[in-house]
Amino acid sequence: MEQNLPCLHKLVGHATSIVRGFNTSGKERLVIGSLVQMDKHMSCNFFVFPLFSCYTRFGHSLKRNPSVKTIGLLGGMSWESTVAYYRLINEGVRERFGGLHSAKIVLYSVDFHEIEQLQHQGRWDEAGLFLAEAAKQIESAGADFLVLCTNTMHCVASQIENHIKIPLLHIADATGEEIKKAGLNTVGLLGTRFTMEQDFYRGRLTERYDLKVLIPDERERELIHRVIYEELCAGKVRENSRDQYVTIIRGLLDRGAQGVILGCTEISLLVKAKDVDTTLFDTTAIHAYKAVEWALQDLRHKVQG
Repeated sequence: MEQNLPCLHKLVGHATSIVRGFNTSGKERLVIGSLVQMDKHMSCNFFVFPLFSCYTRFGHSLKRNPSVKTIGLLGGMSWESTVAYYRLINEGVRERFGGLHSAKIVLYSVDFHEIEQLQHQGRWDEAGLFLAEAAKQIESAGADFLVLCTNTMHCVASQIENHIKIPLLHIADATGEEIKKAGLNTVGLLGTRFTMEQDFYRGRLTERYDLKVLIPDERERELIHRVIYEELCAGKVRENSRDQYVTIIRGLLDRGAQGVILGCTEISLLVKAKDVDTTLFDTTAIHAYKAVEWALQDLRHKVQG
C-alpha cells in the first residue's frame, strides 16, 4: 500500500467529488471519482478506482457511529461558497469531537453555468427538476438530510422536497431562528435580485418568524446582484464593491434595520463583521452550523477517536 501513496495523493488532488457508493453485494464502500458527464436525464458517469473500496482492498469495513447522520450537500451554486460549507461543517464536527474527526458528507456539485442560465431566463421549474434529480442521487448515496448550499435556489425548495424522502434543512428557517434568538424583529436583507424581490424568502421569515424584512432600493438591488454574479461567484473580492455594500447596509440601518442578513452565500466572502457596526447574519455559517447540529442531534455518547 505504501508504494501507492504518491498515486493516491495525485488521484485525490484531481478528484472533483467524493461520494459514498455501494457495490453489487450491497456492502458500503468509498469511491473517489470525477464527474465527467451528465446527460439530460441527469445520469452521472464516474471514474471509479477499486483501490479505495474498503471491503475489496482493505479487507474490513469502516468504523461508524450510526448516531451521527450523514449530511447531503447540494452545492456548486457557486462552488466558492460550497467550499465554505464544507470547511465550516467539518470544523464544527472537529470542535465537537476533537482529534481527526470530520463530518460524514455526500456532496453533489452542479455546473453553476447551467443553473445561472435557467435563473436569468426565468425557467424555474426546469431548475427545480434539475436540482430535484441531483437531490435524489444524494439521497440514494446515503444522506440522512439535505442541505441546499444556496439562498436563491430555495425558491424551488418545495419542488425538491416533493422528490425526496429525507428532510431538507431550509436556510431561511435556520436564519430566522438565529434572528429570533438575538431578540430582533426588523432586519435588512441582501442577496440576489431573486432573493430580495421574490416572496419565497422574505415571506417565510415574515410568516414563520414574525420578522419585518427591509430590502435596498431598486438601484442598490441591481448593484448587489451584479457584484454577486460578476465578481463574487468568480472569486473576485474588490474593495470598491465592499465599500458600496457597506454604504447600502448603513442605509438599511437608517431605515430601522436592527441587523442585516447576508442572504447570498457569497456575500460573506466580501463583507465581514468588522466592516459594519451592526449584527450580520451570515447565512452560510448559520446554515452550516445548523447542519452540524442536525447531524449530531441523535448522538447518545461522545465518539471515541
